Amino acid sequence: MRTNRRGRDFIARHGETVFNAAARLQGDAPHTPLTRAGFRQADEMGEALRNAIGDKPALTLWASPTGRALQTLAVIAEHVGLDWHDAKTDPRLTEIGMGSWGGRYYADVMAEAGDVIDRPSGLLLSAPDGELYHQIADRVSGWLADTDDDDGDRLVIMHGISSRVMRGVMTGSPVIERFGAPAARHLPQGSLVMIERGVERTVHLGGGGERV
Repeated sequence: MRTNRRGRDFIARHGETVFNAAARLQGDAPHTPLTRAGFRQADEMGEALRNAIGDKPALTLWASPTGRALQTLAVIAEHVGLDWHDAKTDPRLTEIGMGSWGGRYYADVMAEAGDVIDRPSGLLLSAPDGELYHQIADRVSGWLADTDDDDGDRLVIMHGISSRVMRGVMTGSPVIERFGAPAARHLPQGSLVMIERGVERTVHLGGGGERV
């Protein structure tokens, strides 16, 4: 599915959280606040977006309903002079559900189950009782289809894995056989890209790392 929506999509990965800093599997946990580094990353994305599209742009605000996405959005919105209260949320923009691995330290899970990262792709493996990648692709594709008539530009604050799948869907990336879904390239935390008619370019490359 490659969207031909009228307008540009600015898709951001939220800033670093306390779970990221502690190397815990965050998944779809609703409340994991940003660290000071995460707020700095949000500031950098806000500055980059303002430089790209100016002050008070005609921009629809969307976010995952998680606290970390909404915190990131609040900072970015302030930079471009928009009202955070106008933002729309949708649970289909949340991160991969990690089942019984959710909230646990990477090291503890890896001691039991082996490496939880697919090193060639950098994708997180699904937990035995967690969400599968084709399920993520289905939900983000549903959101894209339901909002395809949105006019103009929009900003979408998401997560590491779910944004990779959605960007893969939007750019027509090939399905990764092991995961049964497309996925775009890895981006560090605090990164912002723009997709227009299936073509992606980087607006800001964040400095966040994965502490695993």
